Amino acid sequence: MLQAALADGTAHRHSIFEVFTRRLPPGRRYGVLAGTGRVLEALADFRFGEPELEWLQAEKVVDDATLGFLADYRFTGDISGYAEGEVFFPRSPVMVVEGTFAECVLLETLVLSILNFDSAVASAASRMTSAAVDRPVLEMGSRRAHEHAAVAAARAAVVAGFAGTSNLEAGRRWGLPTIGTAAHAFILLHDDEESAFASQVASQGKGTTLLVDTYDVRRGVEAAIAAAGPGLGAVRLDSGDLLSLAQEVRRTLDSLGATSTRIVVTSDLDEHAIAALAAAPVDAYGVGTSVVTGSGAPTCGMVYKLVARAGEDGVMEPVAKASASKTSSGGRKNAARRLDAEGRAEAEVIIVGRDGEVAAWSPEEQGLRALHVPLVIGGAVDTRWCGAHGVHTAQQRHGLSRAELPRGARRLSADEPAVPTETVTLV
Repeated sequence: MLQAALADGTAHRHSIFEVFTRRLPPGRRYGVLAGTGRVLEALADFRFGEPELEWLQAEKVVDDATLGFLADYRFTGDISGYAEGEVFFPRSPVMVVEGTFAECVLLETLVLSILNFDSAVASAASRMTSAAVDRPVLEMGSRRAHEHAAVAAARAAVVAGFAGTSNLEAGRRWGLPTIGTAAHAFILLHDDEESAFASQVASQGKGTTLLVDTYDVRRGVEAAIAAAGPGLGAVRLDSGDLLSLAQEVRRTLDSLGATSTRIVVTSDLDEHAIAALAAAPVDAYGVGTSVVTGSGAPTCGMVYKLVARAGEDGVMEPVAKASASKTSSGGRKNAARRLDAEGRAEAEVIIVGRDGEVAAWSPEEQGLRALHVPLVIGGAVDTRWCGAHGVHTAQQRHGLSRAELPRGARRLSADEPAVPTETVTLV
């Protein structure tokens, strides 16, 4: 596309691309935008160096004119969109990329590969933290994901409220809280549970978490308290009927005077399993496979579509795809959320109309909260959305955004999107 557009002179037409999803995954009532900060971090380093250019030339992927363009490539346009952590709905314009066709079209795979994966993880993670209510949820899914995806998944889970991650690289890169527990292998390494527990307590202190279900749970709990005393930080259950086991373990701990020792449960948990344990005396959940795979919805189905471009006269013109079941809506969009008197979301409002008016629009109606924020201006990335600070900001945004959802929107049962999406045309 780039080579052909450079050759015919259309590559430098001013263009607007929009990221949105046509529908939510089945049964989901809202999505969670995540990965925005990672897009911005990647954009700053999105370059074609000598190795890439040499390969493109050797394989005859593009011609010399296109190689010259790529050698000097820098994104100099603007990006706006929903703040990371914001909830979204069908047709929400979560990101708008604006610049020449040539510089914008190259970003499609970069943007979509990050936003689709991270938002799928965050959307699943939000359902899990919602089901857990005030109990912390910990991300432990690195062994169930691609090595690079695992790092991104940890970040996305924390955006949606997870309290920590076992992925140390994610902790190093974005300042995430890191956690870890001993595995059954550590217990089996030793001659018995007692020596394993004594070793772990000697190394990690009494605040550590001991895995008590390698052999017999009750005996494991008794051995754990014998090793650490009633001040043991926590015990972990990783198998069996977690509801009944948690109740049994709580009784045993209390009978041994370990009334403040917490119970952490793991073992293939998802949002439904967490909800089923609501009445159990559980203090924290560790989630692995389900969160890093989107809990059955590994992508958000986001697309990157050209919605407007300059004509030969330089005037912006809306363009739209008309294919059956894959239609898009042409023209620049703005977005807001309509809130009722209690601050609960009533509708996702998409603003359309003349290009300049939509670009300059800001809500005047009381109860409308504008959703678009500037992310990149003239190629300069707003670094407030990046790094550890960006993750913290996104986590706060998600908490506030999810709290706006109407009552019942966080139920796990299948239903329609929590709020309808409506279009307002500026006249």
